[in-house]
Amino acid sequence: MVSTVRPSIVNVGYRSTNVWVVSAGTSRLLVDLGWPGTMDTLRSNLQRMDIPLRDIRYGLATHYHIDHAGLAQDLKLAGVPLLVIDVQQPFIPLLRRHIKPTDRFTEITLHDNVVITAAESRALLARVGIPGEILHTPGHSDDSVSLLLDSGEAFTGDLTHPSLMTDAEAEVTRASWQRLRDRGATTVYAGHGPIRPF
Repeated sequence: MVSTVRPSIVNVGYRSTNVWVVSAGTSRLLVDLGWPGTMDTLRSNLQRMDIPLRDIRYGLATHYHIDHAGLAQDLKLAGVPLLVIDVQQPFIPLLRRHIKPTDRFTEITLHDNVVITAAESRALLARVGIPGEILHTPGHSDDSVSLLLDSGEAFTGDLTHPSLMTDAEAEVTRASWQRLRDRGATTVYAGHGPIRPF
């Protein structure tokens, strides 16, 4: 049975990257985790939107690129558990390849994350009052995942829009968009740019 509850959604992003807070009452999920070395900016944006950091139950990176997972460890150190879909695990250490010394990146530890399969995501989200699921949606990167709420909002990170696909990525990316469509996606909350209809 599909829930009729529609969580509230707030963008606390900066530097051209959207960082979404999905809230069900005071239980919140942070989707995408900002740029490294910018914890003060994220804290300020959360405070401005009256979102206490302590209310964020999990942080989820849609994929492990610098602008979407840069604050993962800083958030963990601040008390926000990192939610990782199992297919993403091998990609976490690879993030280091794109870090410059000036980025002030805090290395992400692997032993203390909340690791689940995509199939287990619905039950975990339900425990924090958010009706939806996390789907593996490769295309932009092999570790890309999307949060899809039962009310139709799809948080797709950098999943390449169909009109911008290259031949090399077209088949896998098209399949990811089709998976979201088949599961009821109606609105796209991307990692960059405006909210748009599916």
